[in-house]
Amino acid sequence: MQTNMTTLLIILFLLLLLLVLLLHVNNVNGSEFFHEERDSLIQLRDSLTSISNLHSNWTGPPCHKDQSRWLGITCSDSHVIGIDLQGIELTGTLLSTSFQNITFLTNLSLSNNALHGDLPTLKGLVHLRVVSLSKNRFFGSIPIEYVSLSNISQLELQDNLLNGSIPLFEQQSLVIFNVSYNFLQGKIPQTSVLQRFPSSSFDNNLELCGKPLNKPCNVTSQTQDQDHPVSSSNLAPSNPSASSSSSTKSLEVWSLVLIAIAAVILPILVIICILCYKRRHKKPIKLGYNHMESVSKEQNSKKKTMNVELEFFDKERQMFDLDELLRSSAEMIGKGKLGITYKARMQSGSFLVVKRLKAMNGVTRHEFAHQIQLLGRLKHENLLQIITYYYSNEEKLVIYEHVPNGSLFQLLHGHEGEGKVHLNWEARKHIIKGIARGMVYLHQSLPNDEVPHGNLKSSNVLIDHSNRYPYFSPKLTDFGMQLLVGKAYTRKLAVGKSPEVSKGDIRDQLTVKADVFCFGIVLLEMITGKVLSENEEEVFEWLKMISDNKWSTEILDSELVVEKGKHMEMFKLVGIGLECVAMEPEKRPLMSEVVRNMEEKDEEITMWM
Repeated sequence: MQTNMTTLLIILFLLLLLLVLLLHVNNVNGSEFFHEERDSLIQLRDSLTSISNLHSNWTGPPCHKDQSRWLGITCSDSHVIGIDLQGIELTGTLLSTSFQNITFLTNLSLSNNALHGDLPTLKGLVHLRVVSLSKNRFFGSIPIEYVSLSNISQLELQDNLLNGSIPLFEQQSLVIFNVSYNFLQGKIPQTSVLQRFPSSSFDNNLELCGKPLNKPCNVTSQTQDQDHPVSSSNLAPSNPSASSSSSTKSLEVWSLVLIAIAAVILPILVIICILCYKRRHKKPIKLGYNHMESVSKEQNSKKKTMNVELEFFDKERQMFDLDELLRSSAEMIGKGKLGITYKARMQSGSFLVVKRLKAMNGVTRHEFAHQIQLLGRLKHENLLQIITYYYSNEEKLVIYEHVPNGSLFQLLHGHEGEGKVHLNWEARKHIIKGIARGMVYLHQSLPNDEVPHGNLKSSNVLIDHSNRYPYFSPKLTDFGMQLLVGKAYTRKLAVGKSPEVSKGDIRDQLTVKADVFCFGIVLLEMITGKVLSENEEEVFEWLKMISDNKWSTEILDSELVVEKGKHMEMFKLVGIGLECVAMEPEKRPLMSEVVRNMEEKDEEITMWM
C-alpha cells in the first residue's frame, strides 16, 4: 500500500514538473519572440541596404511582448505586426516569400525607397490591412494573391514600373487604392470596389483605359465575315443548269468586284494625296534662337493653334500647354551630342529649359514616353527635375526646371573678369560630393540600366546657388538618355571616353563602371582645373600625368595651390579619382563605395588635424 502511494506521489511530482516545464517553454516563446518571424526579418535585412544600417539595429529578438527596439518594427503579444521602413533609401530586391512567416503582419510600409524587382506575393498574410509599396522601382505584374487579402483596407502601389492588368479586387474593406504612375495595361475591372475610386487612383498609365479614366477602350472590331461579306462561296453558281453561262456570269461578277474595289480605293488615294500635300506645305515645329512656334502664321489665321495637353510630373507646379510653350520667347544656351538646349521665358515670367532632342528619330512614342516617365519620377536634390515632355514624329522635347547659374564647366573654365566666380576648395568639395550622391541615387533607382547616367561631364552638371542652396549645389542633367539613342550612338556620349567603350565592343563592355569612369574624369577636372581634350589618347595621357604626380602641387588648379592647409584633402580625393578611372572596369569602385570612401577620408583628415 505504501509502495503504491510512493509511486503515485512520484507520478504526480513528474506530472507537475512536466507542467512547469511546458509553462516555462510557452512563456519563453511567447514573451520573447517567435524564431520564424525573426529569421524572415534577418533574411530581409541581409538582402537590403539602407542609410539606417539595419545590420547594426536589427539584432537580438525583434519583440518583447508589445515592445520592439528594432527600427520600424511594431509588436503585439510578442508577434511582429508592423514593418514601417518608409523613406530610408532601401535598395535591393524582395523575395516573393520575404514575409510569409510573419503571419500576424497587419501593416507593411516600404514606400519612398529604391526597391526593385517583383512585388512580394504576400501569400497567406490574412491579417494584412495596410500595404504601402509606392515610390519604388518594382516591376512586373500585380500579384494575383493580393485579391485574397481579405482584410486589406489600404493598397498603395503608385510610382513604380508595374505592367500587366489590374486584378479583380472585390474586397469591400478596401478604402484606399492607388496604382497611378505605372505602366499598367488594359481595361480597369468594372468591380463595384474599384469603381468607387477616383481617376487619380489610375492616372498616368499609358495603356490603361475605361472608367473612371476619361479614356474609352477600343471597341472590338467586328468579325471578318461581317467586314468582308463577299466570299468565294457567294460567287459559286447554286443552280447546276446555269453552268453553261458560268463564264459570262463570272465576268459580270468580277466586273462588279473590281468596280466595288475601285469605289473604295479611289477615295482613299484622294485622301492620301491631300494629306501628303498638307504635310509638304506644313511647317514643322521651329525652335529658333529667339522664338519657338508650332505652326505657320498662315495656318494660325485659318484655325486655332492646337492646345496639346502635357503630362506634368509635379502636380503642384504651374501648368501650361504646348501652344503656350512654343509661343514663349527663347534663346539657345547650349548645343550638345543629344540636341539643342533653350531657355524659354513663359508668359508668367518664369523660366524653363527646353531640350530639343535630335538623335532619337527611330524611337517609338511608347519607348520615349516609357523612359521619360521613368526619369521624370526621379526626385533628388542633385538631379535636375524633368517637368514634362512632348513627342511627335518630327519633334521630341524634354522640359526641365531652370537653374540660373550655368554649368560646372562654365564656372571652372569661364572667361576671366569681374563676373568670374572663383571656386575655393570647400565649394569644389561640396560640388564633388553632391555629384557623387546624385550618381548613387541614379544607380540605385535605375538598376536595370547598363549606364544609368551615360553622359556625365562638367557641362552636364548645373550649379544652383540661391537662398535655397547657399552653397554651390550641383544638379545632374542629360541622365538616362542612353537607352533612347542606342548603343551605336553611345560612343558619342561621355561614356564613350571610357577605355572599354572607346577601344572595345560596346555591346559587351557597357556597364555602370563606365559611369564611374566619367565621375572620376569630372572629379580630376575640378581639382586640376584643366579643360579636357576631345581626343581620347590625350585624355589617357592626362590621366597618366596625374597618376605620376598625384602628390605634387603641380597638378592642382592655380586657385587651389594657395590653400596650403587643404592640400592633403585634395591629394586624397585625387587618389579616389584615379581609382574611378582605372583602365580595367572591374578595378573601379561602385558609386556607393566612392561616397563611403569620401566620408572615410574626411574622418581621417579630421583625426589627422
